[in-house]
Amino acid sequence: MMLLTTAFLLLSAFSCGGGNKANTTNEQSEKMVVNVPQFDADSAYLYVKNQVDFGPRVPNTKGHIACGNYLAQQLKEFGAQVTDQYADLIAYDGTLLKARNIIGSYKPESKKRIALFAHWDTRPWADNDPDKKNHKTPILGANDGASGVGALLEIARLVHQQQPELGIDIIFLDAEDYGAHDQDNEESWCLGAQYWARNPHVQGYNARFGILLDMVGGKDATFYYEGYSSETARSEMKKIWKKAHELGYGKYFVKADGIPVTDDHLYVHQLARIPCVDIINYDANNERSSFGSTWHTINDTMDNIDRNTLKAVGQTVMDVIYNEK
Repeated sequence: MMLLTTAFLLLSAFSCGGGNKANTTNEQSEKMVVNVPQFDADSAYLYVKNQVDFGPRVPNTKGHIACGNYLAQQLKEFGAQVTDQYADLIAYDGTLLKARNIIGSYKPESKKRIALFAHWDTRPWADNDPDKKNHKTPILGANDGASGVGALLEIARLVHQQQPELGIDIIFLDAEDYGAHDQDNEESWCLGAQYWARNPHVQGYNARFGILLDMVGGKDATFYYEGYSSETARSEMKKIWKKAHELGYGKYFVKADGIPVTDDHLYVHQLARIPCVDIINYDANNERSSFGSTWHTINDTMDNIDRNTLKAVGQTVMDVIYNEK
């Protein structure tokens, strides 16, 4: 009986010792530093400029067609599996928009995915310009459109070189900015996102979460907790802002409540049921627009794009997606 007891105690001690060793190993694995590629702000800036050089990217225009071809080609060169999603969408005023969502997928076979979004079209009218004479002029959309896409193209370039553990989908959404002048008509905005969310590029598509980049290149930009993200993707939002502060970008990512925004992420969640965080500029002190002084004006040009802002947003997103397991 004593021998059996002794053997049992020895076995128990060995088992406990083995458990502690395993726990220690797991803790060490969790604390392992992930080698995250460095986001190149100069490269992202160039991708923004390349889009602006096409002129306004309004659906049904030559600039829109040419830029769409450029974006799809860039994703292909960066090793993505590219899906072109063409759709005829009816704008609030009855205009038929020849829209094109462009999706670049990495590790398409993986069920564990993160979706990164930005809209690539531009506003047909500078209807928030201080000068009413410009209200029918299309905007260049360096910040409102091109900045988010430029940041995602740089991320695509880096993902091609070094794959994160999860599959990544980079989704350029069209017909976001053709909404009604009446801001209350929210369903007239984000038509490409509504179409994609109802008709995803992969049947039964799902992602752990999404991140939407909108107006992420302006000088002295600040990103607050967007209202709808706070309600529907709060843990993911807090994770992103925490990472930004760890990286030293706290002056950009402000840990305070902003306002709810009708943006692509709204429909990604409502229709596709994917929690999605909107990283969008919020200027609490601007009387003309909380999105900043260049929003929907003829001054949304490269002169107002700041590499430091692109770096803060791009590096934060990189660190978030590369640390997902």
